[in-house]
Amino acid sequence: MKRLGIFFLLLWNISCIPALYERDKEDLQFPENFENWETSEKAKKLQTEVWNQFFNEPQLISLIETAIENNQELAVLEQEISISNNEVFARQGEYLPKLSLQADSGVEQKERFSTPNANSPTLFTHAGLVMSWEIDIWKKLRNATKSAYLRYLASIEGKRYVVTNLVAEITDTYFELKSLDNQLALVENYIEVLSKVKEIVVLQREAGRTTSLAVKRFEAEVSKNLARKYDIVQRIAITENRLNFLLGRFPEKINRKSEDFLEIALPEIQKSVPVDLLENRPDIKQASLLLESRKLDIEVARARFYPSLTIDGNIGYEAFNSKHFKGTPVSLAYGLGGGIIAPLINRKAIEANYATANNLQIQAIYNYEVSLLKAFTEVTNQIVKIKNLSQKYDAKNKQVQNLKESVEISNILFKAGRIDYIDVLFSQRDFLEAQVEAFELKYSLLEANVGLYKALGGGWRGQPEEEEQRKNGNF
Repeated sequence: MKRLGIFFLLLWNISCIPALYERDKEDLQFPENFENWETSEKAKKLQTEVWNQFFNEPQLISLIETAIENNQELAVLEQEISISNNEVFARQGEYLPKLSLQADSGVEQKERFSTPNANSPTLFTHAGLVMSWEIDIWKKLRNATKSAYLRYLASIEGKRYVVTNLVAEITDTYFELKSLDNQLALVENYIEVLSKVKEIVVLQREAGRTTSLAVKRFEAEVSKNLARKYDIVQRIAITENRLNFLLGRFPEKINRKSEDFLEIALPEIQKSVPVDLLENRPDIKQASLLLESRKLDIEVARARFYPSLTIDGNIGYEAFNSKHFKGTPVSLAYGLGGGIIAPLINRKAIEANYATANNLQIQAIYNYEVSLLKAFTEVTNQIVKIKNLSQKYDAKNKQVQNLKESVEISNILFKAGRIDYIDVLFSQRDFLEAQVEAFELKYSLLEANVGLYKALGGGWRGQPEEEEQRKNGNF
């Protein structure tokens, strides 16, 4: 009868588990493909290559390798990975038997009417092994270990995501630096050309063919571009410092060759990449792993409502008086027992933990959906950006070529006295602005290609990883 009563109490305890909160919206439906894109094996191959096969400039590759080795943020994340790995080992230890060595000795004074010789102090000694083992009948401990292991894998994906962003940011900064170098060279050359034209204008003024107004206009234009030159020099210094910061070192000169900037070409992937390549993004993998971890946390929280079975045992030597401590088998003592513990009253803490685990799971679902939306949006934006920038860059190159010819014609006509100085000034100014804009557009186009490579999950492969392939148990 007692057994039947205990059974009904346990059944009542399990039946009182609170219901989970349900989401009131449908799961996010992912589009089948990007707009106007075609599937291509070439694109898949490009996206899955390691970064040093995508970026083919030796100096850039050297800078990225330095950053991977020295960047402090990555070093911090490596410690986070180690912490997550330690948690896995700690969780594993919880469902294994706990064995400890125990020894104690002392003096005990019993009351008068308890045992013979109670009026005299009694020496006691105990030494042996003590064992305690919670039987994981509801998989509470194993699920907790699986959850910790998934968080460990998520921390690895988190590091990969940072590596991806780091590779992209270093590449963007490096290209920006080369673009600024070329813009500085253009301005310096423009100042030199203006100075030569000004000399001609001065000679014309002395010959009475023009006025001092022309000289002042050229001097003002020179001063304006000197100020522009110093602004670019400042931007170069700041960009160099930012790049050195990403490399994990103090500011120093970045060795680079900038003359070939307009000839830089990255592999073209924007026209033929399928949606499923987004699964390569480390942030999506991280969100997915954390979601799976949260699901297991709910199972762990639910299992706390169930009874837990514990086995306790001990074996050793014991004697109520040290003079009787004579070893095996006289002083040998052992014990073995088991117990069932189930929460019946005042379960508020368990219910609160269960509700929190469910809230965290719903939160993880939304975070996963946000990562999907973010990934798809980033790729879509880069598609549009690359398409428009490519067309804009082609048009700008045509403009530069036309303005170059106009400058050559204006110089000839000016020396022949066929046009005024202002036409020469405007031609030179328009030519400079068009060239500067061409370099800026080239940088933006390279930046967009790098951004697409990053948005598709490229950039982390080929890096030294933590022991990601190590198995922490059979899960």
